[in-house]
Amino acid sequence: MTEGTPVDAAEARAGSPVTAATSSPDTAAASPGTDSPGALEAPLESSSRVDDISDRLVTAIATGEYLPGQRLPPERELAASLRVGRMTVRAALARLVDQGLIETQRGRGGGSFVQERSTDRAAAVAQRTLAARWSDLRDTSDAIGRLHGTVAEAAAENRTDDDVAVLRDRLEGYRSAASGLASQKADERLHVAIADAAHSATLRAVLFELESRVSIAAPAHLWGGPDGMREMELRALAEHEQIVEAICAGEAAHAAALARRHVGIDLELLERVVRGADRP
Repeated sequence: MTEGTPVDAAEARAGSPVTAATSSPDTAAASPGTDSPGALEAPLESSSRVDDISDRLVTAIATGEYLPGQRLPPERELAASLRVGRMTVRAALARLVDQGLIETQRGRGGGSFVQERSTDRAAAVAQRTLAARWSDLRDTSDAIGRLHGTVAEAAAENRTDDDVAVLRDRLEGYRSAASGLASQKADERLHVAIADAAHSATLRAVLFELESRVSIAAPAHLWGGPDGMREMELRALAEHEQIVEAICAGEAAHAAALARRHVGIDLELLERVVRGADRP
């Protein structure tokens, strides 16, 4: 969940062979020969394109991909991540404004911002969206967990003294971060640092691309709703400490097992939404 300025999600995914905008202005399907859509990208058969993207964005807010007060990525980036045209994204965002889930601010520093509250309707949309794709989500999440284990193993084998210093710095950054958005961003920087310490551009790119199939905001992780958030953050801290210690000590097998188990938090958060446990 790395040193320097915060990592922009789109920048961290740079180099991924799959995350790219479509060639036509409003074409949702990938061109022949490209990878199939991810677990949360394939449209439901009964939904229009705008309906599907609107539901996907509502789900992103309900599952904590984007937290209250956070600015959503620009339309261009969302269109690339979701493989649709900007007009589709614009129409979907307008629906979220009407529902009171986001607000749009004009001028410098403006954009679409997540509101401080959610709704029962948003929770129901997220529950329906996740349940319809649950088999794919479980499969993708399992693959992500296995890949995180491989990345942590490689980090333990390949880390340099500089990597160790960065990992400890990022761990301290997470430890001192305030609950919510600051903690989520610190978590992201730490996980990117682990991927960097593996010194494998291919593993890094594949991991972030696979995560983007579950979370638009990848490599940022899901953060859930306010209920139980701090408990989850403290649990993650304890697991972060163990993972970083194993990597720094060169304990590759142990680091792999810890990292794989740690990423299970994301699936647990999704399961809470599907069960309706995070309804406001």
